[in-house]
Amino acid sequence: MWTWIILGCLLAVVAAVLIAGRLAPRRTVRFFFKPLLIALYRKRVIGLENLPREGGYVIAANHVSWVDGILILWMMPRNVRFIVDGGNFHSRVLNYLAAAFQTILMTANPKSIARALKAAREGLAAGDVIGIFPEGTLTRSGHLQGFRPGISKVLRDRTGPVVPVWVEGMWGSIFSHSGGKLFWKRPSLPRRPVTMHIGKPLPADSSLGRIRTELQALGAEAAITARDRLPTLPRRIIRGWKRRGGGLQAADSLGNEAGGRSLLMRTLILRRLLRREVLQKGEQHVGLLLPPSVAGVATNVALAFDRRVSVNLNYTVSSEVLNHCLKTAGIRHVLSSEKFLEKFDFQLDAEIVPLETLRNKVTTLDKLVGWVAAYVLPAGCLEALLGLGRIDPDDPLTVIFTSGSTGMPKGVTLSHANVSHNVQAIDQAVHLTTEDVVLGILPFFHSFGYTVTLWAAQTLGPCGVYHFNPLDARQVGKLAHRYGATVLLGTPTFLRGYLRRIEPEQFAELDVVVVGAEKMPADLFEAFETRFGVRPVEGYGTTELSPLVSVNIPPTRSVAKYQPDRVEGSVGRPVPGVAARIISSEEERLLDTYEDGMLLVRGPNVMQGYLGRPDLTAEALRDGWYVTGDIAHVDDAGFLHITGRLSRFSKIGGEMVPHVRVEEALIELLQEGTQDDQLRVCVTAVPDTKKGERLIVLHLPTTRSVDELRAGLREVDLPNLFIPATDAFYQVDEIPVLGTGKLDLKRTRELAETLAGAAPPQRPSETSGS
Repeated sequence: MWTWIILGCLLAVVAAVLIAGRLAPRRTVRFFFKPLLIALYRKRVIGLENLPREGGYVIAANHVSWVDGILILWMMPRNVRFIVDGGNFHSRVLNYLAAAFQTILMTANPKSIARALKAAREGLAAGDVIGIFPEGTLTRSGHLQGFRPGISKVLRDRTGPVVPVWVEGMWGSIFSHSGGKLFWKRPSLPRRPVTMHIGKPLPADSSLGRIRTELQALGAEAAITARDRLPTLPRRIIRGWKRRGGGLQAADSLGNEAGGRSLLMRTLILRRLLRREVLQKGEQHVGLLLPPSVAGVATNVALAFDRRVSVNLNYTVSSEVLNHCLKTAGIRHVLSSEKFLEKFDFQLDAEIVPLETLRNKVTTLDKLVGWVAAYVLPAGCLEALLGLGRIDPDDPLTVIFTSGSTGMPKGVTLSHANVSHNVQAIDQAVHLTTEDVVLGILPFFHSFGYTVTLWAAQTLGPCGVYHFNPLDARQVGKLAHRYGATVLLGTPTFLRGYLRRIEPEQFAELDVVVVGAEKMPADLFEAFETRFGVRPVEGYGTTELSPLVSVNIPPTRSVAKYQPDRVEGSVGRPVPGVAARIISSEEERLLDTYEDGMLLVRGPNVMQGYLGRPDLTAEALRDGWYVTGDIAHVDDAGFLHITGRLSRFSKIGGEMVPHVRVEEALIELLQEGTQDDQLRVCVTAVPDTKKGERLIVLHLPTTRSVDELRAGLREVDLPNLFIPATDAFYQVDEIPVLGTGKLDLKRTRELAETLAGAAPPQRPSETSGS
């Protein structure tokens, strides 16, 4: 009897579900799916007040995971009628679910597309919420892709606003393409936190470029909010070095080599010595005068383990500049090496501590503690003993001084989250593995060298091999050949030197070449690939941005299908979590695609500020956006194109004249038919009483006459205003460059003023009445 009663109850429940499913399908589906979603995810909604209270509107959302639509339906207060690919709905169950939420199905034929767009417009006019993933497909790389025109067609009748929506937290899930796989990977987080950020509505007549810019900005805001979930680098490096075990982790051209656990032991011993013998309690900023080397890596990490702030000092500048940096950062001790100091004659206002002097102070207890920590203790115990769990994402990790190409260097404070985000972005873009060997030729006082060749190389699995002079092509080639370097980061200036002085077999294992700091000449792509079999890609960044903003994906590391992730001539798309916007430099009006203007950047990579200079920080940061000073535009696929720098423009007769455009044309003329790898020419400007400024050309000795050069500029259709006068060309012995390979803009302008006999313009403070 009880069997029949139970069976009857079950049949009644099934009947009730079937009736409810037919009469109220949406509520029924939500009833069953809601507990499952609560069990899998922890949701949070930010910006709910931005949703229009009545009437129809369009949601434009990023598309990272296969379940984005389900998550948005769960978190939105109203039903969203998504326009989706009908080819994925080929079963009765899926068709039922689609009908329950009034989903608009579209297949890849013109009639189906037209019907879907018409249904969306009619729904919008009737007050429905229409959902669109403007990228058209799941992102394979985590980058925001270019937008397809469907959203513009839905908004054709201008019947509703567009609301940008960003779903944060799904990259890395089994439903995303992280790791190059969809579904077939181990779930990484229990009850994964997922946050939906809702932006302010945009007018229905907004362009695709405007919608994409605002959605990307919302993504940057989401990444900033989630920065506490970024890995803590000192903790990550402990786990990485322990996993590496006895395998080679770091080497340098001085003959030093260290395995993972061995390097960890040395670093922990060094931390104990510095705490006991050198550094005082409360001493936060510590200077380093060390080249890229095993010792340089260990010292930087030892300071991070001790929760102090490393300040890698630029050893290519004068004592005066170094003392300015020491005073700014309040540095009392500078860690260095006796062998390294022999090459310089610095007179510093701080105590210099050669690391060699600490060797005799290592005790048996120090060695025992270091060995047990590196070889016996689990990573979690070591992290707890070092107190690394107390590191806040916004705690400073380093201070990096700017190159000083336009004036005295400024101290840029970068937090743990700033650098950690960049490391994550590099991992997504270049996909470094334990099989990689990163050639570390950029100094650690250079933000790219510090972030990529130090922290990224030492935390993401590769081995890092280091050399102190990137211009020493012969030694760079030997090092690359000996250790089988696969990844090279440098500048076009460095690459030109390698073309002539490095043999192809020395770069035989090279797989990835990323260049930055200056524009890559078009001919250099082809020349480098022809000689070494690797085509370089360009990236872009600044010290204030930790430094990476954007990068083209190297061809051999691309995981994208049917999605362009490299456009030669651009500097790539902004990395995930970073937003770029272009504004009119005078009106501060947001510009559309292909319009040149001032580049602003926002994201978790934006610096904490200039050390001790809140006034300069306020000038550089506008509502959290860093004003780069670079002139750029974004194309319709989202790739960033740097077209100049504001400091490399001259206002002549009321018109803005770009130095770089003139310079590029002159480089082509002067290097035509030669194999010279030197920077042969640069363009700058000096004050002019009649037109405000006039162009000056500094060039190395050449067989070309000034008349020939000016004629060549006319042949490439440069406007007359862009062509320097006959008396504006000056032959020099060398073009001033910085130790990083970048053009030294300050020295270049000073040299031009000296040669042209022009007085430098007065600063506002020197002008009467200011």
